[in-house]
Amino acid sequence: MNLENLTQHIKTKPDLDFGAIFSRSIELFKKVWLQGFIILLLTFVLMLPFYIVLYIPMIALGITDPDSLQHNELPPMAAIAMTILMPVFIIGVTTFALGLNAAFLKICREKDLGKESSDDYFFFFKEGRLGKVFILALYTFGLSIAGAMACGVGMFYVMVPVSLIPAFLAFSNHLSPLEMVKASFTLGNKNWLVIFGLILVSAFVAQLGFILCCVGVLFTAMLGKVPVYYMYKDGVGFNEVEEISSF
Repeated sequence: MNLENLTQHIKTKPDLDFGAIFSRSIELFKKVWLQGFIILLLTFVLMLPFYIVLYIPMIALGITDPDSLQHNELPPMAAIAMTILMPVFIIGVTTFALGLNAAFLKICREKDLGKESSDDYFFFFKEGRLGKVFILALYTFGLSIAGAMACGVGMFYVMVPVSLIPAFLAFSNHLSPLEMVKASFTLGNKNWLVIFGLILVSAFVAQLGFILCCVGVLFTAMLGKVPVYYMYKDGVGFNEVEEISSF
């Protein structure tokens, strides 16, 4: 199914049902909470090298001129270097977060179907798939910058289609990165208010893990990602031939 046909298909689907998606997400999360916890840990681990890269200017400055770090203000050269490295940090973290989130949604699909299969957390980092994920990360970064430049109001608008990108990466991998972004906007624009509400409510519920001595949030945080699977399932649907096709 090409982008034009997919767009028309999305437009003919019924509007998303907030209550149905939220209740099913809670039930599915009971089956994938452990995989969500592992995804969260992997995200933290993969972020560490990018944090090291970001703080290289301060580390180098601390080695060459320790006295410069004793002041409250960061030296201008270190601040400039960290500002230059910030996009590298954001794009790098976004790339791995996208790949892991897409893998989590594939796991959600398997659990929803009752399939017994090994959980492949690094599916989108193998066999040449990482390049597509990286391009999607660039688009995501660009959309976030554009949203922030629109007095912050645009950020609320783009967060809906951006939240859907991992689902199209996971289940519409026959599309190009740009087509995935366009399809995300098509689905997001049609159901913007419902999706925005689901993002807020599921994120709030996911943070209730803080009640369990704060550590519990590590086990509940990925609940906020589960509704995206049902947004795609109900708003796009699955074509079995395309679902199993490779990049």
